[in-house]
Formats: sequence, structure tokens, C-alpha cells
Amino acid sequence: MRLRKKERQRQLQHVLKQNPFMTDEDLAEHFTVSVQTIRLDRLECGIPELRERMKDVATRNFEDEVKSIPTEEVIGDIIEIELDKTAISIFDVTEEHVFQRNQIARGHHLFAQANSLAVAVLNDDLALTVRSSIHFVVPVRAGDRVIARATVREERTKEKRTIVDIESTVERKVVFRGTFEMYRTTKKEERDE
Repeated sequence: MRLRKKERQRQLQHVLKQNPFMTDEDLAEHFTVSVQTIRLDRLECGIPELRERMKDVATRNFEDEVKSIPTEEVIGDIIEIELDKTAISIFDVTEEHVFQRNQIARGHHLFAQANSLAVAVLNDDLALTVRSSIHFVVPVRAGDRVIARATVREERTKEKRTIVDIESTVERKVVFRGTFEMYRTTKKEERDE
């Protein structure tokens, strides 16, 4: 049974408070209405589109946590972070990120997302990439949403180096892998004090 408009809009607001990252398509399926109906409901309720909701959540949650890079300089939107452990960012590939001839994303955008996430996950005032080993697994295209996950794997205290692994996926398929050796200004013992 379909909900009345006002009730659907009330529930829409509740659902998006619980999960602000649901797409209009997901919401349309959830409420068994068209995507256009969801867009109209969002407009009437003053609910921004997904990209703006993600930026808002990221800004509120992580701006004060991330030390090594301003959050607006991270390529993609950080949606989760636990400093010196893990982080996740989302990057939506648009026409401006692809080669016009074949609609395949330029590699430097995927690298930039991964590299900036490797910097952001470190709990330090300064983190720089010393070396990276990267592998582009399959092409990414315009319209794809790339989810990058950073995992801090190893810390070499004497050298002030940390190894960060990045795996990027599109619809749960791996599209990019990278290992980043990061220089940081403080040793673990100094950060723990």
C-alpha cells in the first residue's frame, strides 16, 4: 500500500537521518515510487541531493579530526575515518574526469583520491608520500562512484614512515589498488605522549 504524500515525506526525512547516503534510486525503491517523486519530495522538504548530504556529513564529522590535510583538499568525500587505522572516501566520476573519446576516467583522478586518503588517515600534522606502488585493475567510467578504503598496515617508527594500503571499488568490484609509503613528522612514541 502506498503512503500518502505527507506521510511519505515524513518517513523520507527519518530514513535519510538514519542513512544520509541513500541514492534517489534507493529511496524510490524503498517507497515504491518513481525517482522523480522522490526528487520532488526532497525539494519540498528542503533535503539536498546525495552529493551535498555527503559533503555536509563529511564536513561535520571529520573537519576537526583530520590533521594532515584540509578536508576540502581531499579528492572525494571522506565518509568514515579512524585516524592511524582506516578511512573511506567516495568520488563520483563525472564528464570532467574522463577522456572524451572513450569516457574512461583519467588515472590521475583515481590516484589523487587514493593518495589524498592515505595522507588524511594519518594522525599527524604533516604527512607526505615517499613512494607508491599502484595498479589500475579495470577502467572506471563517467557516472561511476569510486569508494576508496585506506588501511594503515605498518609503521616504521625509526624512519618516521607508515605504510597505507588503498583499495578502490565500483559496485564492489576492485578497480584500483595501491600501497603508499608515507613520511610523517612525528614518531609513534611522540604522538602517544
